[in-house]
Amino acid sequence: MALRWYVVHAYSGFENQVKRSLRERINRMGMEDKFGEILVPTEEVVEMRDGQKRKSERKFFPGYVLVQMEMDEDSWHLVKSVPKVLGFIGASQDKPSPITEKEADTILQRMQEGVDKPRPKVLFEAGEVVRVTDGPFNDFNGVVEEVNYDKSRLLVAVQIFGRSTPVELEFHQVEKT
Repeated sequence: MALRWYVVHAYSGFENQVKRSLRERINRMGMEDKFGEILVPTEEVVEMRDGQKRKSERKFFPGYVLVQMEMDEDSWHLVKSVPKVLGFIGASQDKPSPITEKEADTILQRMQEGVDKPRPKVLFEAGEVVRVTDGPFNDFNGVVEEVNYDKSRLLVAVQIFGRSTPVELEFHQVEKT
């Protein structure tokens, strides 16, 4: 049989612990040939803190671990017996179904994009009210008109002398109200 991707439901916040425990049990039981990669889907995010850009990781499927494995009775029991594992996602509890290769590739691609080009931690939408925290329009409120994630910039309509004036700002210069 070929290795397929399965989604394991774990306690939220314990995904990396489940990953480590699973690796240890696989090695202890000598079942390395039945398992491939074990992933906690994360992406890098950038946020501004104290005037400096800081990178951190964010799980985009909290509570889930992707396991590439050959499903049989032994491998199923090994995964289910790991502490903090609630079970498998999909089909029935005793016969989980794998995710498609296309779904797995989409998740892997999103993880790679997160490494190559980190996303902003705070996401903005057009029509949202924001407060300017830096620059000549400090302490002004405005409405987001456009969002450019490639350049990490916003076009914000700020009220100046009773008139709405479009101002281009960087993500770190505004905060949500």
